[in-house]
Amino acid sequence: VQLMESGGGLVQPGGSLRLSCVVSGFTFRDADMRWLRQAPGKGLEWLASIVRDGSGPVYADSVKGRFTISRDNAENTLYLQLNDLSSGDTARYYCAIGYTRSPEGVRGQGTQVTVTS
Repeated sequence: VQLMESGGGLVQPGGSLRLSCVVSGFTFRDADMRWLRQAPGKGLEWLASIVRDGSGPVYADSVKGRFTISRDNAENTLYLQLNDLSSGDTARYYCAIGYTRSPEGVRGQGTQVTVTS
Protein backbone atom coordinates (compact mmCIF):
# COMPACT_ATOMS: atom_id res chain seq x y z
CA VAL A 1 0.00 0.00 0.00
CA GLN A 2 1.39 3.38 -1.03
CA LEU A 3 0.01 6.89 -0.74
CA MET A 4 2.05 9.72 -2.21
CA GLU A 5 1.06 13.31 -1.56
CA SER A 6 2.22 16.27 -3.64
CA GLY A 7 1.30 19.85 -4.40
CA GLY A 8 2.44 21.54 -1.22
CA GLY A 9 4.66 24.60 -1.15
CA LEU A 10 5.06 28.19 -0.08
CA VAL A 11 2.02 30.43 -0.51
CA GLN A 12 0.99 33.90 0.61
CA PRO A 13 -2.00 34.51 2.88
CA GLY A 14 -5.20 34.38 0.87
CA GLY A 15 -3.63 32.10 -1.69
CA SER A 16 -4.61 28.66 -2.91
CA LEU A 17 -3.05 25.27 -3.46
CA ARG A 18 -4.25 21.94 -4.77
CA LEU A 19 -2.89 18.87 -3.08
CA SER A 20 -2.88 15.46 -4.74
CA CYS A 21 -2.53 11.97 -3.35
CA VAL A 22 -1.77 9.17 -5.77
CA VAL A 23 -2.35 5.72 -4.34
CA SER A 24 -1.37 2.18 -5.26
CA GLY A 25 -1.44 -1.28 -3.75
CA PHE A 26 -5.15 -1.36 -3.00
CA THR A 27 -8.43 -0.84 -4.82
CA PHE A 28 -8.87 2.90 -4.53
CA ARG A 29 -12.44 2.95 -5.82
CA ASP A 30 -13.47 0.69 -2.92
CA ALA A 31 -11.85 2.85 -0.24
CA ASP A 32 -13.18 5.78 1.70
CA MET A 33 -10.45 8.40 2.14
CA ARG A 34 -9.57 11.43 4.21
CA TRP A 35 -7.07 14.23 4.67
CA LEU A 36 -5.23 15.07 7.88
CA ARG A 37 -2.65 17.68 8.79
CA GLN A 38 -0.07 18.25 11.49
CA ALA A 39 1.04 21.75 12.40
CA PRO A 40 4.39 22.33 14.09
CA GLY A 41 4.26 21.18 17.69
CA LYS A 42 0.71 19.85 17.42
CA GLY A 43 -0.98 16.52 16.89
CA LEU A 44 -2.65 15.23 13.77
CA GLU A 45 -5.87 17.05 12.88
CA TRP A 46 -8.61 15.49 10.76
CA LEU A 47 -9.70 17.81 7.93
CA ALA A 48 -12.08 16.06 5.56
CA SER A 49 -13.41 12.68 4.50
CA ILE A 50 -14.95 11.37 1.31
CA VAL A 51 -16.68 8.08 0.57
CA ARG A 52 -15.74 5.78 -2.26
CA ASP A 53 -18.07 7.24 -4.88
CA GLY A 54 -17.17 10.83 -3.99
CA SER A 55 -20.54 11.78 -2.57
CA GLY A 56 -21.27 13.55 0.73
CA PRO A 57 -17.87 14.87 1.77
CA VAL A 58 -17.56 16.10 5.35
CA TYR A 59 -15.24 18.74 6.77
CA ALA A 60 -13.78 19.95 10.03
CA ASP A 61 -15.16 23.32 11.10
CA SER A 62 -11.68 24.82 10.79
CA VAL A 63 -11.64 24.29 7.01
CA LYS A 64 -15.31 24.16 6.01
CA GLY A 65 -16.01 26.57 3.17
CA ARG A 66 -12.31 26.94 2.31
CA PHE A 67 -11.12 23.41 1.54
CA THR A 68 -12.66 20.92 -0.88
CA ILE A 69 -11.96 17.20 -0.95
CA SER A 70 -12.51 15.27 -4.17
CA ARG A 71 -11.33 12.16 -5.95
CA ASP A 72 -10.76 10.66 -9.38
CA ASN A 73 -11.21 6.91 -9.13
CA ALA A 74 -10.02 6.38 -12.69
CA GLU A 75 -6.71 8.02 -11.80
CA ASN A 76 -6.39 6.56 -8.28
CA THR A 77 -6.02 10.08 -7.00
CA LEU A 78 -7.42 12.00 -4.05
CA TYR A 79 -7.39 15.79 -4.02
CA LEU A 80 -7.66 18.62 -1.54
CA GLN A 81 -8.25 22.13 -2.83
CA LEU A 82 -7.08 24.72 -0.31
CA ASN A 83 -8.41 28.26 -0.67
CA ASP A 84 -8.10 31.45 1.38
CA LEU A 85 -5.08 30.14 3.21
CA SER A 86 -3.78 31.72 6.40
CA SER A 87 -0.76 31.19 8.62
CA GLY A 88 -2.85 28.85 10.74
CA ASP A 89 -2.98 26.44 7.80
CA THR A 90 0.79 25.94 7.84
CA ALA A 91 1.24 22.22 8.39
CA ARG A 92 2.23 18.94 6.83
CA TYR A 93 -0.77 17.49 4.99
CA TYR A 94 -1.44 13.77 4.75
CA CYS A 95 -3.90 11.62 2.88
CA ALA A 96 -5.11 8.52 4.66
CA ILE A 97 -7.32 5.51 4.08
CA GLY A 98 -10.69 5.47 5.80
CA TYR A 99 -13.58 7.77 6.63
CA THR A 100 -12.90 8.03 10.36
CA ARG A 101 -11.91 11.28 12.04
CA SER A 102 -9.24 9.39 13.95
CA PRO A 103 -5.61 10.15 13.07
CA GLU A 104 -4.75 6.47 13.27
CA GLY A 105 -4.27 4.27 10.23
CA VAL A 106 -2.39 4.08 6.96
CA ARG A 107 -1.28 7.42 5.54
CA GLY A 108 1.34 8.82 3.21
CA GLN A 109 4.54 10.74 3.95
CA GLY A 110 2.80 14.06 3.60
CA THR A 111 3.37 17.31 1.74
CA GLN A 112 4.36 20.56 3.43
CA VAL A 113 2.21 23.67 3.12
CA THR A 114 3.71 26.91 4.41
CA VAL A 115 1.66 30.09 4.41
CA THR A 116 3.78 33.18 4.83
CA SER A 117 3.98 36.74 3.59
